[in-house]
Amino acid sequence: MTAFLIVLAVVALLVIVTLVKSVRVVQQQTVGIVERFGKFKTGLQPGLNLLTPFVDKVRYTIDMREQVVAFPPQGVITEDNLMVSIDSVIYFQVNDPVRATYEISNYIQAIEQLTMTTLRNIIGGMDLEQTLTSREEINEKLRYVLDEATGKWGIRVNRVELRSIDPPPSIQDSMEKQMRADRDKRAAILTAEGMRQSAVLSAEGQKQSAILTAQGDRESRILRAQAEREARILKAQGEAQAITTVFNAIHAGKPDQGLLAYQYLQMLPSIAQGDANKLWIVPSEIGDALKGLGSAVGQVAGITQKAEGTWQAPELDNGHAPEIEGVPAAVPDAAVAEADNAVAEAIAAAQNAAVSSRSQQTPPTTLPTTPPVSPNSEPPAAEPPQDR
Repeated sequence: MTAFLIVLAVVALLVIVTLVKSVRVVQQQTVGIVERFGKFKTGLQPGLNLLTPFVDKVRYTIDMREQVVAFPPQGVITEDNLMVSIDSVIYFQVNDPVRATYEISNYIQAIEQLTMTTLRNIIGGMDLEQTLTSREEINEKLRYVLDEATGKWGIRVNRVELRSIDPPPSIQDSMEKQMRADRDKRAAILTAEGMRQSAVLSAEGQKQSAILTAQGDRESRILRAQAEREARILKAQGEAQAITTVFNAIHAGKPDQGLLAYQYLQMLPSIAQGDANKLWIVPSEIGDALKGLGSAVGQVAGITQKAEGTWQAPELDNGHAPEIEGVPAAVPDAAVAEADNAVAEAIAAAQNAAVSSRSQQTPPTTLPTTPPVSPNSEPPAAEPPQDR
């Protein structure tokens, strides 16, 4: 009985081991490489898979997802013999798990070494300046070479990135000084350009201001000259109209010898006045002179004995002279009488002046007394002059 139980337990254990060896579960995006007696048999797809126990064996499990591998910094010499340290990152994916298993023993290490040699070839044909400024070009060349080389391994390189390119510390210091000098130069150039543009704009502003000022001055002078010319023209036209009006009014009033005599008598007191008049002689025949004054003055060329002809009188409003500000429209009778008295006083003043001058040069002579003369009465006949 004991031997039977032992055999039964061995059989049960053998069945369990057989079941475990024949059933295999594969995860998603993973492929299992199955070998039978050391030879490739098949690839297990994701899910539940049955194997022949004790015959088939899962040798490798390949991850089919895209993988990222960062390689440590590698020293690379540029064309101008400068050592730079480059840190790179590779993005790749296994397309054929069978070739990735049997074509290369360790594809990650192979990709790393291939990346280093390819970088040395690419960077060796560039100087430091090109290396620092041509990352995109380096990435594209490196990806093309790696993808072509790893294609036979069943691997596709999707992308290559250079994380850092570090030149030596001395070169970094020199580059910083160069960059600082270049920036200072550009700052100085920009400052000079700004000052030049500011000076140009200021000069243009002053030029425009001077031009506008000159134009304004010229226009103001032209306007003042035009205003002065028009003012002179208007003044001349006004004087011409005034002279024409006075001339027409005088001829329309038909002046005669009596008017001229009256005007002459009005001027006698003015002639007698003045500090420069030391001597003023009035003839003793003042009566005859006054009587014949009109005829004597009438001999002036251009003045007739009696005005004749037709003259246009100034325009009147309803038969009355136009009113002028500050001047009455008509002269009252009292003003006429006052004018007559002024004429009489002028004649008396002239006689007294004549007597005074005779008393200084000759014995006094009695002059006939002449009554006041009015414009409407004829002057009295003068007595014969006495013997001196």
